[in-house]
Amino acid sequence: MTVTAYIGTVAAFCTTMAFVPQIVKLRRQGGEDLSYQMLFLYLTGVVLWLIYGIQVHAVAVIWANALAALMVLISIILKANPPAKKPRSRRLRIAVDMDEVIADSLGKQLSVYNLRTGGHLTPELACSQGLGSLIPQARWEEFAGIPHEDGFFADLDPIEGSREALLELSRRHDVYIASAAMEIPFSFDAKYKWLQKNFAFIPSSRIVFCGDKNIINADVLVDDRSRHFEQFRGTGILFTAPHNTGETAHLRADNWNDVLRILEGRQSQPADEERRARTLSMNPAG
Repeated sequence: MTVTAYIGTVAAFCTTMAFVPQIVKLRRQGGEDLSYQMLFLYLTGVVLWLIYGIQVHAVAVIWANALAALMVLISIILKANPPAKKPRSRRLRIAVDMDEVIADSLGKQLSVYNLRTGGHLTPELACSQGLGSLIPQARWEEFAGIPHEDGFFADLDPIEGSREALLELSRRHDVYIASAAMEIPFSFDAKYKWLQKNFAFIPSSRIVFCGDKNIINADVLVDDRSRHFEQFRGTGILFTAPHNTGETAHLRADNWNDVLRILEGRQSQPADEERRARTLSMNPAG
């Protein structure tokens, strides 16, 4: 073979193989940006070159254009039959309450009460029997006043699994802390420092202390008080606590694994169905 023949062979190989990456892309992503007109025009050109090569007995022209025609045909077929698109999961805005959801305030409250009265109350006992039946009426004011004491919120234990769950959620969604701290206004500083210590991965700009959680614009609210769901436009998840065990909830989570399962199910909901469900929840009469 002459140098000219080698050059022609290499050129034919390059122009033919140039379609391989395009075919791979079509197989993976589809061909929305690829024009049918270009493909059919290119196919016409390589078929004419193939006819020309056959007539002049140019072997390199024949095999190069035969392969090119085959690849163009494959590209047309792949463009006409694109791969099924996987539904994209969008980032949710998830608002999370503090007390009894990520911070074990009841456990601390019971511990202080037990220390002062010699009692043996536990959160499990409170769930099964109710605080009203466990604490005498004469001591109820004392018990209710414990969270209002200085330093109460400084050393609360995190709810089991809450830190790991919020860390995982924060990688895929926008997580906010929404605490109705106005119920105990002087708790702001202690709660903020507690969050910085235990949930440092949540930025300060996503910590909300408020009185009415209806102002929260989120897709999901995880809370132990169902009253916060009454005017909430998103989805409410009731986190189980002793005071709400008798309530009926559309979505209830007994622990943070339950919350993750609920949110995983929500993410698999088609986007149009999700929008319709939210519209109906905002306009029940319609």
